[in-house]
Amino acid sequence: MNYLKMYDSFDIEIQNTDRMYIYDIKGNKYIDTFSGIGVNAFGHSYKPLIETMENKMKKFIHISNLILDKEILQVSEKISKRVDKKSKIYFSNSGAEAIEASLKAIKKISTKQKNKIIYFTNSFHGRTLGALSINGFENLKKPFYPLYENTVELPFNDSKKLKQYFDKNAEQIIALYIETIQGSGGVNPINQEFANTINDLKEKYNFVLIADEIQSGLGRTGKFYSYENFNIKPDIITSAKALGGGLPLGATIFTEKYADILQKGDHGTTFAPNPVAISAANYLMENINELMQNVNELSPYFMNKLSKLSKVKQIRGKGFMIGVEIIKEDPELKQKAYENGILLNIIKNKTIRLLPPLNTTKDEIDEIIKKLESVI
Repeated sequence: MNYLKMYDSFDIEIQNTDRMYIYDIKGNKYIDTFSGIGVNAFGHSYKPLIETMENKMKKFIHISNLILDKEILQVSEKISKRVDKKSKIYFSNSGAEAIEASLKAIKKISTKQKNKIIYFTNSFHGRTLGALSINGFENLKKPFYPLYENTVELPFNDSKKLKQYFDKNAEQIIALYIETIQGSGGVNPINQEFANTINDLKEKYNFVLIADEIQSGLGRTGKFYSYENFNIKPDIITSAKALGGGLPLGATIFTEKYADILQKGDHGTTFAPNPVAISAANYLMENINELMQNVNELSPYFMNKLSKLSKVKQIRGKGFMIGVEIIKEDPELKQKAYENGILLNIIKNKTIRLLPPLNTTKDEIDEIIKKLESVI
């Protein structure tokens, strides 16, 4: 096999897909509970979205960044209205690229005296060298040391240690990266005390606050961005996954104060924003309110159903970003679920990460619950 295998893939040869269902060439049906790891906000093969993409493809698929697609301006305006009307947006191809754009901006305004970047344990911001440098997973970083200097890892949700570090080093700190709900970290939300501490420190010491909304954003938690649930006010936001409707698309949103850090020539990419992906982003933005309404209406029902499952230790998360931690680790759970027709994304053999489509219905939730009952 010439394919460089980086993942433990399911043994499925796909025939077709529909909403949260995947069908293989043998006629087997599987429930995809994590929407392509949070990418498919409308589920698989959503016809209105496909039609939108097809219409754009008939016009053009790629034109280079030397010709401005007016739909870029439309999407930028719609995103800005949700964040800061005077914000500016840099489009890229992925979440890791969105993080890299933010890191370059931070690097540009750093000085010899003020250059430290804080991040937290179990945070995940991507796998490029820059993103790894603020990644809270030692096993992912270790093979690639040395990484970028002046990054500092602190315990997540530990207000005391965060305050102590700032008290000693505030003059050196330029930025802080936060996932208000850690995805790969076990669907672990920020607690309100920690959120308040970050806000207080930001007001006192004026560092740049970057919210990583790559997985938790775009309606996933019932809010446009997850940080809105915790009254966090970031200066820069990174976004991706669901943004491109299934195609690669990332965005780095610079609010007014930092909107002009990156100037012409400072950064760039050949492919982004891809015209077809940006048309999908436009469709998402036009329908985001309906998706968020559905998440807010059905999330309590989903959480309640999950809490009644046997052998469940804890339910975490918000909206349709849910972590189901089981009492005892089960290395065979992923395989057992697969054999029962449900595809699970499992963290450390004990936390099931559920990221269903944002338009999931009550009947589909019941179907997920029924399958989980048979395998947990």
